[in-house]
Amino acid sequence: MQDLLMHKDQVNEQLARYGVKFGIYKDGKFNERLFPFDPIPRQIESRDYEILEKGLRQRVTALNLFLADIYGRKRILRDGIIPEEFVFRSPGYLAECEGITPPKGIYSHISGIDLVLGKDGIWYVLEDNLRIPSGASYPLIARRLCRNCSPRTFRSNNVRDNRNYGALLKQVMDEVNTGGINVIFTPGRYNAAYFEHSYLAEQSGAVLAESADLFVEQGVLYYKASRDPVKVGAVYRRVSDEYLDPLCFEPSSLIGVPNLMDAYRAGNVAVLNAPGNGVADDKGIYYFVPKMIAYYLEEEPILHNAPTFLPYFPEDMAYTMEHIGELVIKDVAEAGGYGVIFGENLSPAELEKLKEAVRREPRRFIAQTVIDFQDLPIWEDGTQVMRKADLRAFVLTGDKVRVWPSGLTRFSRNPDSFVVNSSQGGGFKDTWIMTSR
Repeated sequence: MQDLLMHKDQVNEQLARYGVKFGIYKDGKFNERLFPFDPIPRQIESRDYEILEKGLRQRVTALNLFLADIYGRKRILRDGIIPEEFVFRSPGYLAECEGITPPKGIYSHISGIDLVLGKDGIWYVLEDNLRIPSGASYPLIARRLCRNCSPRTFRSNNVRDNRNYGALLKQVMDEVNTGGINVIFTPGRYNAAYFEHSYLAEQSGAVLAESADLFVEQGVLYYKASRDPVKVGAVYRRVSDEYLDPLCFEPSSLIGVPNLMDAYRAGNVAVLNAPGNGVADDKGIYYFVPKMIAYYLEEEPILHNAPTFLPYFPEDMAYTMEHIGELVIKDVAEAGGYGVIFGENLSPAELEKLKEAVRREPRRFIAQTVIDFQDLPIWEDGTQVMRKADLRAFVLTGDKVRVWPSGLTRFSRNPDSFVVNSSQGGGFKDTWIMTSR
């Protein structure tokens, strides 16, 4: 481990040279920042990972069944497990996707599940990201650079190899491919995760394409190759739903492909992840995931949700109003660590204002018990300090549900903060899944 600390600056310099950055739009401006890497890895023991892996497979399987149901027969709504309002009023629900069955019935091919490890030793799921979850490239390239700088570290520690992410991604794309090449569809250079798009294209052997490189003709998606156009069989899109097809969604979109939804609806191309997935990772729907697992799989959830209250329900509203100073309130429309309010940080007047907002729009908010999750060591200014950290696990679904034996561990650089998102100034570290020998 000492060897990795010695090479900390060298690894971060190489990450900067590769352009390992993240970008955020704020106040109408695009800002690009380096994503600081910490060399002290998070270590998850083999026996603990086995439980985590099983729970992640279970959760993603249930979420895929939920999406198939919502855009199909809607049994879970008819049986009263989830109120219709939580689905049809979700900004992630797209009526345009009704009745579409994607290739092999898979909706979330690449799922990013955010978890924290409580001080009670229990893994808690904080969020399910089923639209365009990012972040796999960061630990992937960081591990590669660390191996180059300190090969003996990895010879002397029993760490599972994480270099297979590109192969796993290619395998999933191949398994749903309708006949043609694999494409990673990027909005372009100024997207927050452009580095990842290009790196994953290289790792998976897919073609990196922007909207100008793609077109639809007679219900088939093509890539403009140097000579004749080439049919696309699977497109891993890193473009948000609303900009994906200007003839179906936002008409002003300049980064989408006209008639892409027609090709998808006809079954001529697989779109990873499926449009409309946002209904399943809505923060309000999160509350119901344990119920989905019981409903679709007839199993007890292996992973726990954070204790969550929906002000939509009168009893949860009453609890939220009484305990708002002890809870964290989340705006379901926000992401990236924004819209997260810790009641304990508010003045009495601010708490009353928050109560009024929740009462006025109960569907807009969820309330959660603050989980005292574990701190991890990071190296800062020549010394080791402890900071809050989460884990984004990546689950890939094709013919099988596979969990990547690694993950993105993000940490807060603020000693008083529970918010670890990169957009809030956090850093990242590698995640070591240890082998049993």
